[in-house]
Amino acid sequence: MFKDIAFGQYYPASSVIHRMDARMKLFLTVLFVVAIFFVNSYFGFMLTAAFLLLVILLARLPMMSVLKSVRAIIFIVLFAAIINLFMINEGVVLWSWKSLHITDTAVHTTIKMTLRLVLLICGASLLSLTTTPVEIADGAESLMKPLKLIKVPVHDIAMIMSIALRFIPTLFEETNKIISAQKARGASFDTGGLFARAKALLPVLIPLFVNSFRRADELAFAMDARCYNATEHRTKMKVMKLGVADVVAFFVTVAFFVGILLDRYYFNGAMDTLIFGGLV
Repeated sequence: MFKDIAFGQYYPASSVIHRMDARMKLFLTVLFVVAIFFVNSYFGFMLTAAFLLLVILLARLPMMSVLKSVRAIIFIVLFAAIINLFMINEGVVLWSWKSLHITDTAVHTTIKMTLRLVLLICGASLLSLTTTPVEIADGAESLMKPLKLIKVPVHDIAMIMSIALRFIPTLFEETNKIISAQKARGASFDTGGLFARAKALLPVLIPLFVNSFRRADELAFAMDARCYNATEHRTKMKVMKLGVADVVAFFVTVAFFVGILLDRYYFNGAMDTLIFGGLV
C-alpha cells in the first residue's frame, strides 16, 4: 500500500547534485516552489519540465524514483481536476449535459493545475532523493541561525526534522509489514464501504502506534547513553562549504526564475500563441 511512496527516501548516487551543499539545495528548492506558482502558460510549464528533467539527469536518478512521489497524491490531483472541470463556467462551452458544463477555460485551468501539482511534487521530492536527512537537518539549522537572536531553539527544531525524515520510510515499511501480516490472518482492506475499510485499519494503526512509541523510547535511551545534549557549542563532523557547483546551480536557478517571471509579466502568453497557435 505504501511501498511506492518516495517522500523521505534517499537515493544514493555519485552526482554533482548529491555533492552540493544542503543549504543551497534547500534554498533552491524553495525558489523552485515559488517559481511554480508564477507559471501561468504552457510555455512556462514546458520550461519548468525541461529544468526539472535537467536536474534529474544531473542527479543520475531513475525517472520512476521521481514519479513514485506523484502516486501518493494521485487521488488529490484527480479530485481537484474534476472539481475545476465542472465548477468553472467561464469561456466557450465544449460539452453540456443537463446542468453540467465543460468550457475551454475549465479545460485549460484543469490541465495547468494538474501540471503545477505534478511538477511541484516532483521538484520537492528531488531534495529528499539527493540529500540525506542529516544533511537536510544541518542545512536547515544553518539557515535558521539568525532566529537564535530571538531565542528560537534552532538546534532542537533541526533535530526534530532529522528524526522525522529518518523515520518516515521506516514507518511506511513497518505499515506494509503489519498489513501483510493482517492479510495473512484473513483481514481484508479492499472490500466494503468507507466505514468498513476505516474499521479494518484499526488492527494496523494500534500496533503501528505501539511500535512507534517503542522506537521513540529506544532512540531516547540511545541518545542518553551517548550523553547527547543540545548545547550551543556542539561541533560538526562535516563542515558545510559552498563550492563551484553550488554557485553555478544558484545562477542557473535564478535564470530559470527570471525566465518564468518574463514569460508571465512581459510576454504574457505570447509564447503560447507562437508555439500552439489557436489551441490556447
